[in-house]
Amino acid sequence: MQLANTRIPATLVALIALTATGVTCACAADYYAGKTIDLLIGAPPGGGYDIYARALARHYGRHIPGQPSIVAKNMPGAGSARAAGFISTMAPRDGTAIAAIMPGAVMGPLLDEKAEALFDPTKVLYVGTANNGTRVCVARLGSKIKTFDDARTQKAAFGGVSSNDSTRDYGFMHKKTAGALYDVVTGYSGTAEIALALERGEIDGACGWDWASLKSQRPDWIRDGKINVLLQDGLEPNPELTRMDVPSVFKYVTNEDDRKVVELIISQQVFQRSYIAAPGLSAEQLGTLRSAFDATMRDQEFLKDAETLRIDVSPLPGGKVQDLVTKLYAAPKDIVARARQAISP
Repeated sequence: MQLANTRIPATLVALIALTATGVTCACAADYYAGKTIDLLIGAPPGGGYDIYARALARHYGRHIPGQPSIVAKNMPGAGSARAAGFISTMAPRDGTAIAAIMPGAVMGPLLDEKAEALFDPTKVLYVGTANNGTRVCVARLGSKIKTFDDARTQKAAFGGVSSNDSTRDYGFMHKKTAGALYDVVTGYSGTAEIALALERGEIDGACGWDWASLKSQRPDWIRDGKINVLLQDGLEPNPELTRMDVPSVFKYVTNEDDRKVVELIISQQVFQRSYIAAPGLSAEQLGTLRSAFDATMRDQEFLKDAETLRIDVSPLPGGKVQDLVTKLYAAPKDIVARARQAISP
Protein backbone atom coordinates (compact mmCIF):
# COMPACT_ATOMS: atom_id res chain seq x y z
CA MET A 1 0.00 0.00 0.00
CA GLN A 2 1.39 3.42 -0.95
CA LEU A 3 1.10 6.17 1.61
CA ALA A 4 -0.37 9.47 0.51
CA ASN A 5 1.99 12.43 0.36
CA THR A 6 0.73 14.50 3.27
CA ARG A 7 1.70 18.12 3.88
CA ILE A 8 1.08 19.99 7.12
CA PRO A 9 -0.46 23.41 6.47
CA ALA A 10 1.75 26.36 7.34
CA THR A 11 -0.86 27.72 9.75
CA LEU A 12 -0.79 24.44 11.68
CA VAL A 13 3.01 24.49 11.84
CA ALA A 14 2.87 28.02 13.27
CA LEU A 15 0.25 26.98 15.80
CA ILE A 16 2.36 24.01 16.94
CA ALA A 17 5.42 26.26 17.34
CA LEU A 18 3.45 28.85 19.27
CA THR A 19 1.98 26.18 21.52
CA ALA A 20 5.42 24.69 22.19
CA THR A 21 6.80 28.12 23.10
CA GLY A 22 3.90 28.69 25.42
CA VAL A 23 4.48 25.37 27.16
CA THR A 24 8.18 26.20 27.70
CA CYS A 25 7.38 29.63 29.09
CA ALA A 26 4.63 28.19 31.27
CA CYS A 27 7.01 25.55 32.67
CA ALA A 28 9.65 28.17 33.44
CA ALA A 29 7.01 30.42 34.99
CA ASP A 30 5.76 27.57 37.17
CA TYR A 31 9.34 26.76 38.19
CA TYR A 32 10.41 30.28 39.19
CA ALA A 33 7.09 31.57 40.54
CA GLY A 34 7.50 32.46 44.21
CA LYS A 35 11.22 31.66 44.17
CA THR A 36 14.22 33.84 45.01
CA ILE A 37 17.45 34.03 43.02
CA ASP A 38 20.54 34.99 45.02
CA LEU A 39 22.91 37.30 43.12
CA LEU A 40 26.29 37.05 44.82
CA ILE A 41 28.50 40.07 44.18
CA GLY A 42 32.18 39.17 44.33
CA ALA A 43 33.21 42.66 45.44
CA PRO A 44 32.72 44.97 48.44
CA PRO A 45 29.80 47.44 48.61
CA GLY A 46 30.16 50.79 46.88
CA GLY A 47 32.49 49.80 44.04
CA GLY A 48 31.80 49.54 40.34
CA TYR A 49 30.91 45.83 40.38
CA ASP A 50 28.49 46.39 43.23
CA ILE A 51 26.82 49.28 41.38
CA TYR A 52 26.39 47.28 38.17
CA ALA A 53 25.14 44.12 39.89
CA ARG A 54 22.56 45.94 41.99
CA ALA A 55 21.28 47.72 38.91
CA LEU A 56 20.85 44.34 37.22
CA ALA A 57 19.11 42.94 40.32
CA ARG A 58 16.47 45.67 40.18
CA HIS A 59 15.33 44.67 36.67
CA TYR A 60 16.43 41.09 35.93
CA GLY A 61 13.55 39.31 37.66
CA ARG A 62 10.93 40.95 35.44
CA HIS A 63 12.36 39.14 32.42
CA ILE A 64 12.45 35.66 33.99
CA PRO A 65 9.17 33.73 33.60
CA GLY A 66 7.51 33.61 36.99
CA GLN A 67 9.26 36.85 37.97
CA PRO A 68 11.33 35.58 40.91
CA SER A 69 12.81 38.02 43.41
CA ILE A 70 16.49 38.85 42.90
CA VAL A 71 18.38 39.34 46.15
CA ALA A 72 21.84 40.92 45.84
CA LYS A 73 24.41 39.86 48.44
CA ASN A 74 28.05 40.92 48.65
CA MET A 75 30.58 38.09 48.87
CA PRO A 76 34.00 39.70 48.33
CA GLY A 77 37.28 37.83 48.54
CA ALA A 78 40.11 36.60 46.31
CA GLY A 79 39.26 39.05 43.56
CA SER A 80 35.69 37.60 43.36
CA ALA A 81 37.00 34.02 43.08
CA ARG A 82 35.39 33.31 46.48
CA ALA A 83 31.93 34.01 45.06
CA ALA A 84 32.75 32.01 41.92
CA GLY A 85 33.98 29.13 44.07
CA PHE A 86 30.75 29.15 46.08
CA ILE A 87 28.70 29.02 42.87
CA SER A 88 30.86 26.15 41.58
CA THR A 89 30.86 23.96 44.68
CA MET A 90 28.19 24.89 47.22
CA ALA A 91 25.35 26.79 45.54
CA PRO A 92 22.26 24.84 44.47
CA ARG A 93 22.44 23.77 40.81
CA ASP A 94 18.85 24.69 40.15
CA GLY A 95 19.09 28.19 38.68
CA THR A 96 18.47 29.98 41.99
CA ALA A 97 22.00 31.35 42.46
CA ILE A 98 24.26 33.34 40.16
CA ALA A 99 27.36 35.45 40.79
CA ALA A 100 28.82 38.70 39.51
CA ILE A 101 32.54 38.18 39.06
CA MET A 102 35.56 40.13 37.91
CA PRO A 103 37.46 39.12 34.78
CA GLY A 104 40.59 38.75 36.91
CA ALA A 105 38.94 35.79 38.64
CA VAL A 106 38.34 34.19 35.25
CA MET A 107 41.95 34.80 34.16
CA GLY A 108 43.56 34.08 37.54
CA PRO A 109 43.95 30.29 37.17
CA LEU A 110 45.47 30.88 33.72
CA LEU A 111 47.85 33.68 34.64
CA ASP A 112 48.75 32.94 38.27
CA GLU A 113 50.41 29.57 38.90
CA LYS A 114 50.12 30.07 42.66
CA ALA A 115 46.46 31.06 42.59
CA GLU A 116 44.23 28.97 44.83
CA ALA A 117 41.97 26.97 42.55
CA LEU A 118 38.61 28.01 43.96
CA PHE A 119 36.81 27.25 40.69
CA ASP A 120 37.40 26.25 37.08
CA PRO A 121 36.60 29.22 34.78
CA THR A 122 36.09 26.89 31.82
CA LYS A 123 33.44 24.84 33.66
CA VAL A 124 31.14 27.53 35.09
CA LEU A 125 28.29 28.65 32.86
CA TYR A 126 28.31 32.26 31.68
CA VAL A 127 24.95 34.01 31.72
CA GLY A 128 26.31 37.14 30.02
CA THR A 129 28.38 40.25 30.58
CA ALA A 130 26.95 43.73 31.05
CA ASN A 131 29.95 45.63 29.83
CA ASN A 132 33.10 45.27 27.78
CA GLY A 133 35.18 48.27 28.49
CA THR A 134 38.37 50.19 29.03
CA ARG A 135 40.59 50.48 32.06
CA VAL A 136 42.72 53.46 33.00
CA CYS A 137 45.65 54.64 35.07
CA VAL A 138 44.96 57.81 37.04
CA ALA A 139 46.85 60.12 39.39
CA ARG A 140 45.45 62.65 41.86
CA LEU A 141 45.73 66.31 40.96
CA GLY A 142 48.28 67.16 43.68
CA SER A 143 50.67 64.39 42.70
CA LYS A 144 53.95 64.96 40.85
CA ILE A 145 52.67 62.36 38.34
CA LYS A 146 50.83 64.36 35.67
CA THR A 147 51.30 62.04 32.68
CA PHE A 148 52.29 58.44 32.12
CA ASP A 149 55.69 59.71 30.97
CA ASP A 150 56.11 61.07 34.50
CA ALA A 151 55.28 57.61 35.86
CA ARG A 152 58.18 56.27 33.77
CA THR A 153 60.71 58.76 35.12
CA GLN A 154 59.71 59.40 38.75
CA LYS A 155 59.05 57.20 41.75
CA ALA A 156 55.52 57.18 43.15
CA ALA A 157 53.05 54.99 45.05
CA PHE A 158 50.11 53.44 43.20
CA GLY A 159 47.34 51.57 45.02
CA GLY A 160 46.19 48.02 44.37
CA VAL A 161 43.93 45.36 45.85
CA SER A 162 45.05 41.72 45.63
CA SER A 163 45.88 39.09 43.04
CA ASN A 164 43.15 38.61 40.41
CA ASP A 165 42.23 42.28 40.81
CA SER A 166 43.04 44.56 37.90
CA THR A 167 44.39 47.37 40.10
CA ARG A 168 47.14 45.06 41.28
CA ASP A 169 47.72 43.04 38.09
CA TYR A 170 47.69 46.01 35.71
CA GLY A 171 49.90 47.98 38.07
CA PHE A 172 52.62 45.35 37.77
CA MET A 173 51.93 44.79 34.05
CA HIS A 174 52.75 48.44 33.31
CA LYS A 175 55.95 48.19 35.34
CA LYS A 176 57.08 45.09 33.43
CA THR A 177 55.99 46.04 29.90
CA ALA A 178 55.67 49.84 29.74
CA GLY A 179 58.49 51.03 31.99
CA ALA A 180 56.52 52.48 34.92
CA LEU A 181 58.65 53.19 38.03
CA TYR A 182 55.96 53.50 40.72
CA ASP A 183 55.68 51.08 43.64
CA VAL A 184 52.45 49.08 43.79
CA VAL A 185 50.98 49.31 47.31
CA THR A 186 48.53 46.43 47.70
CA GLY A 187 46.08 45.47 50.42
CA TYR A 188 43.17 47.83 49.70
CA SER A 189 39.74 46.20 49.80
CA GLY A 190 38.55 47.66 46.50
CA THR A 191 38.43 50.78 44.36
CA ALA A 192 36.19 52.54 46.89
CA GLU A 193 38.98 52.32 49.47
CA ILE A 194 41.60 53.24 46.85
CA ALA A 195 39.56 56.36 46.06
CA LEU A 196 39.62 57.38 49.72
CA ALA A 197 43.39 56.78 49.86
CA LEU A 198 43.83 59.04 46.84
CA GLU A 199 41.71 61.77 48.42
CA ARG A 200 43.76 61.53 51.62
CA GLY A 201 47.01 61.75 49.66
CA GLU A 202 48.23 58.33 50.83
CA ILE A 203 48.98 57.23 47.26
CA ASP A 204 49.66 59.03 44.00
CA GLY A 205 47.47 57.00 41.69
CA ALA A 206 46.14 53.63 40.56
CA CYS A 207 46.01 51.56 37.40
CA GLY A 208 43.52 49.00 36.13
CA TRP A 209 40.51 51.10 37.18
CA ASP A 210 37.44 50.51 35.02
CA TRP A 211 36.69 53.78 33.26
CA ALA A 212 32.94 53.22 33.58
CA SER A 213 33.26 52.52 37.31
CA LEU A 214 35.42 55.57 37.89
CA LYS A 215 32.86 57.83 36.22
CA SER A 216 30.09 56.31 38.32
CA GLN A 217 31.97 56.28 41.64
CA ARG A 218 33.61 59.70 41.42
CA PRO A 219 31.91 61.81 38.72
CA ASP A 220 33.20 65.00 40.37
CA TRP A 221 36.79 63.86 39.80
CA ILE A 222 36.22 63.96 36.06
CA ARG A 223 33.97 67.04 36.08
CA ASP A 224 36.23 69.14 38.32
CA GLY A 225 39.58 67.90 37.03
CA LYS A 226 40.61 66.37 40.35
CA ILE A 227 42.58 63.61 38.64
CA ASN A 228 44.81 63.19 35.63
CA VAL A 229 43.95 60.23 33.42
CA LEU A 230 47.36 58.91 32.42
CA LEU A 231 46.75 55.88 30.22
CA GLN A 232 43.99 53.81 28.66
CA ASP A 233 44.05 49.99 28.45
CA GLY A 234 41.97 48.46 25.69
CA LEU A 235 42.36 46.36 22.58
CA GLU A 236 40.84 49.30 20.71
CA PRO A 237 41.07 53.01 21.65
CA ASN A 238 38.17 54.36 23.67
CA PRO A 239 36.66 57.31 21.72
CA GLU A 240 35.89 59.36 24.84
CA LEU A 241 39.37 58.94 26.28
CA THR A 242 40.99 59.53 22.92
CA ARG A 243 39.16 62.87 22.69
CA MET A 244 40.69 63.66 26.09
CA ASP A 245 44.16 62.93 24.62
CA VAL A 246 44.69 59.94 26.91
CA PRO A 247 47.33 57.72 25.27
CA SER A 248 46.89 54.00 24.64
CA VAL A 249 49.04 51.49 26.50
CA PHE A 250 50.40 50.34 23.15
CA LYS A 251 52.19 53.67 22.73
CA TYR A 252 54.55 52.50 25.47
CA VAL A 253 54.73 48.77 24.68
CA THR A 254 57.23 48.57 21.84
CA ASN A 255 58.48 44.99 22.16
CA GLU A 256 56.39 42.60 20.03
CA ASP A 257 56.44 39.79 22.61
CA ASP A 258 55.40 42.26 25.33
CA ARG A 259 52.60 43.44 23.08
CA LYS A 260 51.24 39.89 22.79
CA VAL A 261 51.40 39.60 26.57
CA VAL A 262 49.49 42.84 27.09
CA GLU A 263 46.90 41.82 24.50
CA LEU A 264 46.33 38.52 26.31
CA ILE A 265 45.97 40.19 29.72
CA ILE A 266 43.63 42.99 28.64
CA SER A 267 41.49 40.75 26.43
CA GLN A 268 39.63 39.93 29.66
CA GLN A 269 38.04 43.38 29.39
CA VAL A 270 35.78 42.05 26.65
CA PHE A 271 33.86 40.26 29.43
CA GLN A 272 34.37 42.95 32.03
CA ARG A 273 31.27 42.32 34.17
CA SER A 274 30.36 38.67 33.86
CA TYR A 275 27.56 36.78 35.57
CA ILE A 276 27.91 33.04 36.06
CA ALA A 277 25.74 30.08 37.01
CA ALA A 278 26.75 26.72 38.46
CA PRO A 279 28.19 23.90 36.36
CA GLY A 280 25.61 21.19 35.78
CA LEU A 281 22.69 23.57 35.36
CA SER A 282 20.23 22.18 32.85
CA ALA A 283 20.27 23.58 29.32
CA GLU A 284 16.67 24.75 29.77
CA GLN A 285 17.40 26.70 32.96
CA LEU A 286 20.60 28.18 31.52
CA GLY A 287 18.67 29.23 28.42
CA THR A 288 16.06 30.92 30.60
CA LEU A 289 18.69 32.85 32.57
CA ARG A 290 20.59 33.87 29.43
CA SER A 291 17.48 35.00 27.55
CA ALA A 292 16.32 37.03 30.54
CA PHE A 293 19.78 38.62 30.87
CA ASP A 294 19.82 39.62 27.20
CA ALA A 295 16.31 41.06 27.54
CA THR A 296 17.35 43.05 30.61
CA MET A 297 20.28 44.56 28.71
CA ARG A 298 17.73 45.90 26.16
CA ASP A 299 15.17 46.99 28.75
CA GLN A 300 14.52 50.72 28.64
CA GLU A 301 13.97 50.99 32.40
CA PHE A 302 17.30 49.29 33.05
CA LEU A 303 19.06 51.51 30.51
CA LYS A 304 17.51 54.61 32.10
CA ASP A 305 18.71 53.39 35.49
CA ALA A 306 22.20 52.83 34.04
CA GLU A 307 22.25 56.33 32.60
CA THR A 308 21.34 57.80 35.97
CA LEU A 309 24.14 55.79 37.60
CA ARG A 310 26.58 56.83 34.84
CA ILE A 311 27.45 53.22 34.02
CA ASP A 312 28.14 52.03 30.48
CA VAL A 313 26.19 49.10 29.08
CA SER A 314 27.77 47.21 26.18
CA PRO A 315 26.68 43.60 26.74
CA LEU A 316 27.84 40.30 25.33
CA PRO A 317 25.66 37.15 25.39
CA GLY A 318 26.66 34.29 27.67
CA GLY A 319 27.41 31.87 24.84
CA LYS A 320 29.95 34.25 23.33
CA VAL A 321 31.61 34.80 26.70
CA GLN A 322 31.83 31.01 27.14
CA ASP A 323 33.53 30.65 23.75
CA LEU A 324 35.98 33.49 24.48
CA VAL A 325 37.05 32.02 27.83
CA THR A 326 37.67 28.66 26.15
CA LYS A 327 39.78 30.38 23.47
CA LEU A 328 41.86 32.30 26.04
CA TYR A 329 42.64 29.11 27.93
CA ALA A 330 43.98 27.66 24.67
CA ALA A 331 46.55 30.51 24.29
CA PRO A 332 50.19 29.51 23.48
CA LYS A 333 52.05 28.39 26.59
CA ASP A 334 55.01 30.71 26.06
CA ILE A 335 52.77 33.80 25.93
CA VAL A 336 50.88 32.61 29.01
CA ALA A 337 54.19 32.15 30.87
CA ARG A 338 55.34 35.68 29.97
CA ALA A 339 51.93 37.09 31.01
CA ARG A 340 52.25 35.38 34.39
CA GLN A 341 55.57 37.10 34.94
CA ALA A 342 54.17 40.46 33.84
CA ILE A 343 51.50 40.60 36.57
CA SER A 344 53.70 39.22 39.35
CA PRO A 345 55.50 41.42 41.93
